[in-house]
Amino acid sequence: MERLKQARTASKPVMIVNPKEAEKAEKGKPKGEKTWTFHAENVRDFAFASSRKFIWDAMGVDIAGKNILCMSFYPKEGNPLWEQYSTEVVAHTIRTYSKFTIPYQYPVAISVHTNRIGMEYPMICFNGGRPEEDGTYSEGTKYGMLGVIIHEVGHNFFPMIINSDERQWTWMDEGLNTFVQYLTEVEWDPNYPSRRGNPTKIVDYMKGDPGNISPIMTNSESIFQFGNNAYGKPATALNILRETILGRELFDFAFKTYAERWAYKHPTPADFFRTMEDASGVDLDWFWRGWFYTTDPVDISIDEVVQYHIDSKDPDKELAFDRAQNEAQPAFLGEQINSKTITSPVIKQKPELQDFYNNWDRYEPTSYDRDQYKKMLDGLTDEEREVLGYDWKYYQMKFTNKGGLPMPIILEFIFEDGSKERHYIPAEIWKMDDVQVSKVFYSKKELKEVILDPNTQTADVDRSDNYWPAKTPQSRFELYKYRGRYSRGDALNPMQKAKE
Repeated sequence: MERLKQARTASKPVMIVNPKEAEKAEKGKPKGEKTWTFHAENVRDFAFASSRKFIWDAMGVDIAGKNILCMSFYPKEGNPLWEQYSTEVVAHTIRTYSKFTIPYQYPVAISVHTNRIGMEYPMICFNGGRPEEDGTYSEGTKYGMLGVIIHEVGHNFFPMIINSDERQWTWMDEGLNTFVQYLTEVEWDPNYPSRRGNPTKIVDYMKGDPGNISPIMTNSESIFQFGNNAYGKPATALNILRETILGRELFDFAFKTYAERWAYKHPTPADFFRTMEDASGVDLDWFWRGWFYTTDPVDISIDEVVQYHIDSKDPDKELAFDRAQNEAQPAFLGEQINSKTITSPVIKQKPELQDFYNNWDRYEPTSYDRDQYKKMLDGLTDEEREVLGYDWKYYQMKFTNKGGLPMPIILEFIFEDGSKERHYIPAEIWKMDDVQVSKVFYSKKELKEVILDPNTQTADVDRSDNYWPAKTPQSRFELYKYRGRYSRGDALNPMQKAKE
């Protein structure tokens, strides 16, 4: 009891039952019976765990002025991983979820070690993650354990407190929970190798066989790919909504409002959609329809980039431009051959057949051209004359929505001088034509390259058409196949190799 009291205000986990005490208890077996009585407010389910083998550590965390006791129970087989990480991760999860949703409502949060499963109940969850017998572990084992603890502790919020019907709409607890799990993982470590949340992680699923994909809004018993549909795609959609559509400040306010409004109630998908729109003040019908009700992928292409300049009507300037354009055109093969084979055309044999037009330079301005230009200028206002003199370059770009799911068009311009410029076009550009659109941009600089979705934030399934000029995709020929699976995260255990 003294250790528990100390743990409540400790900055790191305190051993309540240490490894030596657990090992001693493991050797004995108590006799007789004991009765444990459990009581809890506002819970929808119940579970407990009991073992003589349990090592027990704990630490308190302050959530909105309330001390929450975070605890872990694990046998010696879980060490060194569990002693080092479990309770710290529980405390971090409670803090992070409370920030993005509502303050944690229960008095305790418990993580219990298992060999491999992950399962949640109010205030207690069971999490895998067991090192090798020599105490070493792979990267996959470590981050798999951290991830499952965050995820299962996170279920206290979805669906234990924000009480959705997970049998009908699994994504409302698994998808929302996986999304906040991602936020929690990157606040633990910005380089955390998250399985889900990053838009690039869902691309293979979204570009797969349509017959093997179901909309997110599909009853849980009818889903083809449970993990991608209920966990991965909803988490990715919310990440895109946060980073690309609404922005963090507006999204976080709306998401927190949803948690506050629906705590201890039973929200449906429509309640979530309406609350996010109401709290943000943004019409998101197109987003919910595309991401949650269809299986359309995101695939936007750059079809064409054409450079224009203002026709100033100045004959000296514009005819020189026309001359340069003409000279830049490659000569037709027939003309090249004719210049060598037709050495004595009729017009050369009989000079009397030549007139003004045979020697006229169509690109040389005449006095008439200049007079007409002067008359035009005299009829313009000062502002109109100024516009004619602008030295801007105009670029008309055409885009096609090949995938069917409308998304913002995010562009990075790279100019000849090496400078860069970002342009963000909201998804509403597809409102009048959801297949093909065009837009004009202008700059004083010469455009060298355009990249569509430069930060891979929209889950575009085919990036080969996201570049102008087009880029040749690069890959590798595989000459030999490994016998068996090779994975740096799981099959290879660098810690074990180093120890050896």
